[in-house]
Amino acid sequence: MTRFEPIMFGPASRQVFGVFHPAEEDRGGNDTAVLLCPPFGQEGLRTHRFFKVLAERLSRSGIATLRFDFYGSGDSPGEEVEGELDGWRRDLCSAHEELRRRVPAASIVWIGARLGATVAVLAARGGRCDPVRLVLWEPVIDGRRYARLLREQHVAAIDTTFCIPDLAWRRDLVQEPEAIPHEALGTLLSPALRAQLAALVPESLPLTALHDTLVLAGPDDERTAQWAADQQSRHMPVRLAYFSHQLDWTSDPYPNSAMVPADALNRLQGALHE
Repeated sequence: MTRFEPIMFGPASRQVFGVFHPAEEDRGGNDTAVLLCPPFGQEGLRTHRFFKVLAERLSRSGIATLRFDFYGSGDSPGEEVEGELDGWRRDLCSAHEELRRRVPAASIVWIGARLGATVAVLAARGGRCDPVRLVLWEPVIDGRRYARLLREQHVAAIDTTFCIPDLAWRRDLVQEPEAIPHEALGTLLSPALRAQLAALVPESLPLTALHDTLVLAGPDDERTAQWAADQQSRHMPVRLAYFSHQLDWTSDPYPNSAMVPADALNRLQGALHE
């Protein structure tokens, strides 16, 4: 059975919860450790089991792994309305420092998904923490587009969940299609986060030459492909790979959506060695 250790870490004023999966002793010799950066809100809930299984697989293969919940989310202290990108960036660096403390000789790779990947880009640019590699799985690079997606999914969920849907949600969506929602699929968005998403555009997420970066995007994701191409034109060490999977970021399981798709596990685990 894979070992793991629930932990609290970070400054006393901003503790966050994580789970450390040490490398299995009989599979030693690997000099890599992985920090998993989860998505936001319902996407984070929806993928919780996926990242747990990924951490267990990495641990069994000899790679120490730390997964954690950003402040105000999951099992970490704080309220949802306190969540915002700058604070989450500091949480990620606290997690990096905690993983470094536990495996001081390892080269640390960050694997971030969706808004967690966006936070990883912001944290890597800050200079406080320094991964050797970034794996960015469908990063959010357009905050307004992302907010609209969450809002549309929220309205669709209300339409299908309630016997008598609240039509005010759909009317608001039609009347103000670009509005940043206060709530999305059961998660509150703080005023700070709403403002940050409104300002989030591809140009605000430049990569640096310090970190080798792999971007995993859907086959039809032209925006992310263009963002990666723009980084390459600046001679950044970034590579784009197209990747389709059966994991629906925001919906409950249904026949065409897998909770823990094996192809996605294999793709992310393999990304460490490309």
